[in-house]
Amino acid sequence: MKTLWIGLGGALGSVARYHVDAWFQQRFGAAFPYGTFAVNVVGSFFLVLLMHVGLRTELVPPTVRVALASGVLGGFTTYSTFNYDTFRYFQSGAWGLGAVNVLVTILGCLIAGLLGWAAGRSLVGG
Repeated sequence: MKTLWIGLGGALGSVARYHVDAWFQQRFGAAFPYGTFAVNVVGSFFLVLLMHVGLRTELVPPTVRVALASGVLGGFTTYSTFNYDTFRYFQSGAWGLGAVNVLVTILGCLIAGLLGWAAGRSLVGG
């Protein structure tokens, strides 16, 4: 049953990722992978928040936690797309954009994770 919840969550996360990416491309164009960056930062925030709250309280049951973490957020965030976007920059000789993509994604996700942890601490302590 847990596997089914993870699969359903993954489907929801993947569909959400597609729509977030399409929204960013429609508004800002495809010159930079804003959608991929956004889902990875948002996903980093919510994954750390979820795990902090879920492991320190009983507010998020283990099955719900794994369905949200591995399923929804696993489907929503996308290292493989981040990697492909960066590879395309490097392959086309746009080394600066590739480096910016790596830097802002890593820093953005780390900062989002710290903010998620702080939000979790403010909600449940620890």
